[in-house]
Amino acid sequence: MNMQHEASDAGESRGRAFAPPDPPPDPTDFVARAEWGRAARRRSPRAGHAAWAPAADRPDPVALLEEQAADRVPELIPIRHARMMVSPFTFYRGAALIMAADLARTADSGITVQICGDAHLSNFGVFGTPERKLAFDINDFDETLPGPWEWDLKRLAASFEVAGRSRGFSEAERREATVAAVRGYRERMHRAAESRVLDAWYDRLDADALAEWVRAERQAGRAEKELVKRTDSTLAKARARDSMKAFSKLVRVVDGELRIAADPPLIVPVEDLAPVGRTHADDEETMRELLRGYRTTLPLARHPLEEFTYLHMARKVVGVGSVGTRAWIVLLRGRDNEDPLLLQAKQAQSSVLERFLAPSAFDHHGERVVRGQRVMQAASDLFLGWQRVVGFDGVARDFYLRQLHDWKGAFDVETSAPSGANLYAQVCGQTLARAHARSGDRVAIAGYLGESDRFDQAIADFAIAYADQNERDHGAFVTAVRSGRLAASEG
Repeated sequence: MNMQHEASDAGESRGRAFAPPDPPPDPTDFVARAEWGRAARRRSPRAGHAAWAPAADRPDPVALLEEQAADRVPELIPIRHARMMVSPFTFYRGAALIMAADLARTADSGITVQICGDAHLSNFGVFGTPERKLAFDINDFDETLPGPWEWDLKRLAASFEVAGRSRGFSEAERREATVAAVRGYRERMHRAAESRVLDAWYDRLDADALAEWVRAERQAGRAEKELVKRTDSTLAKARARDSMKAFSKLVRVVDGELRIAADPPLIVPVEDLAPVGRTHADDEETMRELLRGYRTTLPLARHPLEEFTYLHMARKVVGVGSVGTRAWIVLLRGRDNEDPLLLQAKQAQSSVLERFLAPSAFDHHGERVVRGQRVMQAASDLFLGWQRVVGFDGVARDFYLRQLHDWKGAFDVETSAPSGANLYAQVCGQTLARAHARSGDRVAIAGYLGESDRFDQAIADFAIAYADQNERDHGAFVTAVRSGRLAASEG
């Protein structure tokens, strides 16, 4: 470790956002890349990341949510509001636009990567890779765009502070979790910076390695026995949560034909939404055309999609922040009725980051999501692609498609103990670092971070201040619902 560089910002003062530095050095000059990152500390001191205070002209958070609702499905907006009302944490999950507006006013190093844009703790989980391995990674990329890597890390760290408050953790327990997330990021980024090039690009966390690590932490006394059981249970459930399980839950035989079962307003078959006079044959022909276009965005010259035929589709409400955007379940059949495939087609709108950063290089937001996901994930869904669709109202909208429930699983942070939250935070931080290391200059970022915990503590301070802000915003949101300004209903 270079102590001169590490001590160079010992007298750091509160920083602010600044223009990107000079063009980065030659990617083959690893020494210059590290120095470029260290030099960024002088332009934007690490301690400056601790600062958060709302500006006098800060946008009204409720107005931002109203603006976001304008181009969503009107009858679904009250469901979104009801889910966001539940707690400051559920509000935080739906407040990516609000936080993006706030992050745009905070310090950054000027080093750009492909960011998730919504890297809160619930947007990580396990899923099946094309090699039929179970991996842990980021699993939501609706907002992805090139931007400051710090924005993702601040959203992640603050999510642990917000969730820890909901769980009733002490101040010390919450800070331990947020510091663990940032430390995990910093240490993994240093490891990537020091790795052979291809090792950094191929690095990923397989589920078996995750389970072994949790057991090792248990043996070292840093994890409870219950965490080992929960980890094993989560991974076992994920392996069982495949397309056949989703099929048995969502699909019924109606008049001898496979159909997605209605459960309004959360699941509504296409025929119940279509204009009067439109037939199932019309839907089949439209879907065949759309699937042909979607096929051209998939990676393989010969793809299994070619062996499936369309049967049915339905609109489905998903998540918290995504509620109100259009999401569809598409049922396909392979060899016979015992060989189904369920796809999810999810609307891709402009990223919440685009009003604060450079616009996307892609004019198709489905492509923006897919390209970003393919860069950030170590392995992506074989069926991940995009398509533009003209709806019944004549409006063209962008979608991205992927398999529905292909070995997908999530860790239940709402019931975890502090020790479990700490380990989960560390894993999420490491995972985010892997993604950023692939899409940005890992050597420069490691140079900026340094090897002390100065940056870790600054982000933990930011997380506390921003969690306070989130609670104020949640309070204003609840007041807006109770006053009748916003509608809320579980449906």
